[in-house]
Amino acid sequence: MNTVIFACKQSAGSSQIAAAFFNVMADPSKARAIAAGMQPAEGVQPEVLATMKDITVDMTGAKPTQLTAELAKSAKVLVTLGSMAGAPAVPDQERVEWAMVDDTAGKSAADVEKIRDTLAALVSGLVESHGWERPPA
Repeated sequence: MNTVIFACKQSAGSSQIAAAFFNVMADPSKARAIAAGMQPAEGVQPEVLATMKDITVDMTGAKPTQLTAELAKSAKVLVTLGSMAGAPAVPDQERVEWAMVDDTAGKSAADVEKIRDTLAALVSGLVESHGWERPPA
């Protein structure tokens, strides 16, 4: 099983969106994603939950997780969103940086939707580039 970690500062917004999209798009027998953060928040931002629910992606139960060196070692790919100075470095691990992705904290619903749509495209490209697409139903 390949694990992909989407990491951002608080694991309450963009990393949660990316992980949710990944787990919808990827074949669960090939890969799974988790969201993690350097300084995890208490919970996922309500505007993120609402924006994802608008497109029928239910993130109820999603929780911010601490990005530790141990967790990072479990991943084949570590995708960082925004500035992630201090994220654990793992030898021979694929590292992808999506610095252009904005933080969702304090953003309007329209701005969160734009970030969501950007992440959907980025995640789709990542899934395709590794051959992890979900088979047709």
